[in-house]
Amino acid sequence: MDTLEALLGRSSASRLSEPAPQGLVRERIFRSALRAPDHARLRPWRFLVVEGEGRDRLGDALARAMQRRDGAVDEPTLQKLRVNPLRAPLLLLPVADVREHPKVPLLEQQMSVACAAQCILLAAHAEGFGGIWRSGSIAYSAELHAELGLADSEQLLGFLYLGTPVAASARPVADPDPKQHFRPWPPLPLT
Repeated sequence: MDTLEALLGRSSASRLSEPAPQGLVRERIFRSALRAPDHARLRPWRFLVVEGEGRDRLGDALARAMQRRDGAVDEPTLQKLRVNPLRAPLLLLPVADVREHPKVPLLEQQMSVACAAQCILLAAHAEGFGGIWRSGSIAYSAELHAELGLADSEQLLGFLYLGTPVAASARPVADPDPKQHFRPWPPLPLT
């Protein structure tokens, strides 16, 4: 698949199954993240790789974090958090490791990590796999960051779910009109 085909054809796959990317394909997908725009070459990213039984452990960590955050949380909500990581055979957790820099604001470093995550989704699509980027308020919580062992300077930017798309879940994606999103500036004078 060529680059433009991947860019124009990628969409989020909400249902994913085995197999997940493996071997050289997985390595190419991971390497794609390292090509994201990165002002000053800070490499402000790392990715936690969660698969197999690690998905159960992540689900338990999500539930514990929610319980610490909200002691009145109900059991159905906790159960949903426990099973969320089982929605795909492979999860990548993008972590922004931001630091003060005289030329690279913290937001720009976060955006670099977001670009790295998008590179992963595009590369997975190009390799014949599917993915979806999910989050939820718990992803950004101090409680979950502690469960994951993140440093104070690190921020979780969500969850990338990767696997083989389940065909029945594929929904056509509208092709937006670029004219609705790109405007000349300065505005053209009225004639």
